[in-house]
Amino acid sequence: MEIIVRMETVLETRALIKRYSDLTAVDGLDLRISEGACFGLLGPNGAGKTTTLEMIEGILPPTSGEILYRGEKIGRKFSEEIGIQFQSTALPDFLRVHEVLKLFSAFYQKHMSLNELKDLCDLGDFWNRDASKLSGGQRQRVLLALALVNDPSLVFLDEPTTGLDPQARRRFWELVGLIRKRGKTIVLTTHYMEEAYELCDSIAIMNHGKIIAEGTPNDLLKQHFHGISIRLPKGGGFNLTPDNVKGAEVFDRGEAFEVLTEDPNTTLQRLIDLGIPLKEVQIRSRNLEDLFLKLTGKGFHHEEASRADPRA
Repeated sequence: MEIIVRMETVLETRALIKRYSDLTAVDGLDLRISEGACFGLLGPNGAGKTTTLEMIEGILPPTSGEILYRGEKIGRKFSEEIGIQFQSTALPDFLRVHEVLKLFSAFYQKHMSLNELKDLCDLGDFWNRDASKLSGGQRQRVLLALALVNDPSLVFLDEPTTGLDPQARRRFWELVGLIRKRGKTIVLTTHYMEEAYELCDSIAIMNHGKIIAEGTPNDLLKQHFHGISIRLPKGGGFNLTPDNVKGAEVFDRGEAFEVLTEDPNTTLQRLIDLGIPLKEVQIRSRNLEDLFLKLTGKGFHHEEASRADPRA
C-alpha cells in the first residue's frame, strides 16, 4: 500500500510565541503540517522544539499566537484525536504488557482493540511479559502502542528511538510506516538525521526559537549543497590545505581531512598527483547532518532532561 500525503492542512501554528521572563523560547513560529504526512521538527538543545511541541499538544500555554487543528483552535476534540509518545513514560509496576494497554485504553471513550494494537506494534512475543522487564526496543513498541490506544488521527513521536540499537531502530521505522499507511499524520522529533531522512516528508530546523529552514529533505539538500565530500584518514604522513587542493574546501576533522568539492574528478586527480594514498578514502553525498551543522553550527546532543509523560 502506498502512503498518500493529502495537501489539506491538519495542523497549523500562527505567530506562536512563548516567553519566560526575559527569555523568548519560541519566537513567532509559523508551521503548516499536511494531513497524512510525517513532519520532522529538528534543532539543537535550546532551539525551542520541545517547548513548541508542548504548546501544540496542549501541555503548555503559549504567550501569544494561534494553534489550529483542522482550521479550529485546539480544544477537547483535538485532545481526543491525538496520541503522544513521550521521551519517557513510567509504566505501572507488576502489570503485563496487555494489562498496561487495557488500563490506558480505559482512559478513552474511543480506542483500538487490544489485538489490533498487538499486531500493529508487533507485541506478540512479549504480550504476557511483565512490562518492567522489557528490552529497550520492546519498551518503545509498547510506548508506541500506548500512543495509539485511542486510534488518533495525529501522532506525536518525541525522540522515539533514542538509545535503541540499529536493528531495533529500523524495526521501529517499519512500524511507523505501517501507522502511516493507516492515514495518520505524524509529528516527529529526533536526534538521528538518518531517521529524519528516512521517515519525514518534510522537516523544519529550529534555532533560537525560529525556523531557519523548511522543506523536503532532498529539496533542502539540493538548495544548500552541490558536489560531494571526500574523507581521507590521517596517518599517511601527508597534510592538506586549501592551497594544495585548489577549487575545494579542506577541513581538519581530527582523525581525518574532509575535502568538499563540486568537481570530484579534478579533486581526486589532484590528490593522486600529490601522492596522497586513497586506499581508505570515503566518498559520499552531503546529508542532513551536514545541513544541520551548516545552518546551526552545532551537533546533536541529547536533551538534558527528557519530557515525562504527564499521564504517569
